[in-house]
Amino acid sequence: MASRIVWRGAVSFGLVHVPVVLHAAARANDLDFDWLDRRDMANVGYSRINKRTGKPIDKEFIVKGYQYQKGEYVLFSDEDFRRANVAATQTVEILSFVEVASIPPYYFETPYYLAPDKRGNKGYALLRETLRKSGKAALAKVVIHSRQHLCAVLVYDEVLVLNTMRFADEVLDHNDLSLPDSDLADIGVGKRELDMARRLVDEMTEEWTPEQYTDSYRDDLLARVEEKITAGETHLLTPASPAGDEGGGRGSADSLIWRPCSNAVSRSAMARRGRAVAIPAASHLRKPEGRRGPLENPA
Repeated sequence: MASRIVWRGAVSFGLVHVPVVLHAAARANDLDFDWLDRRDMANVGYSRINKRTGKPIDKEFIVKGYQYQKGEYVLFSDEDFRRANVAATQTVEILSFVEVASIPPYYFETPYYLAPDKRGNKGYALLRETLRKSGKAALAKVVIHSRQHLCAVLVYDEVLVLNTMRFADEVLDHNDLSLPDSDLADIGVGKRELDMARRLVDEMTEEWTPEQYTDSYRDDLLARVEEKITAGETHLLTPASPAGDEGGGRGSADSLIWRPCSNAVSRSAMARRGRAVAIPAASHLRKPEGRRGPLENPA
């Protein structure tokens, strides 16, 4: 199944103009841990709150504002972002070509697939085969989601991959680190140790097969979920109280409800959602974008 379309525009360099479509090339596969109040098993939401009134606000009323001086804002709509530079928002503008191996890996961020749009096949194939035969990467700029990115356009098999990159001022200098010298003799590494390390590398060298590498920690967490279900350590979520209920607040000690549910129901729910509920999570779990982490204190 084709991935979702992120952006539609053109790749441009010199007199070459290639209509393209940008597709997502990666996806997050994190376990999704909800925030729950342990006292009554009610959801702890992540609401958009008006800081003046303290009340939730619908998405339709939210706008983006740039504070140009204390308390004074300029409001921006999606059209304002587009009109700021129409060409930049519709074009992958190639700036130069470099050797692929010359780009340090810490500059790379997020991969996307470039596919030809209508009437783009000829130009697409021309750029792809030129990059393939030259061994070069195209460095370009592109605006995605209202932000300009440096990016590299590379060839993999028959597809062009656009990999967003960090700008130089976003990369921290590694020269500040305390690192051992490259002269191994000066730090006490002998020939025997070096030969042994090389033999180990040779013995462990194999073809690149990404499918064999999986998130084993995620599997361990799901196994722990299954253990808790089997042990009956499951709880039903308490429905939200109607607005304005007296004494029915989520934080009320009188609303303590721990209701075990059947193993069959728990397994069915987990299979449908593909995620764990009401289980303490390790502090280093990566939180989904835009959500609080499992151990992060609410504001």
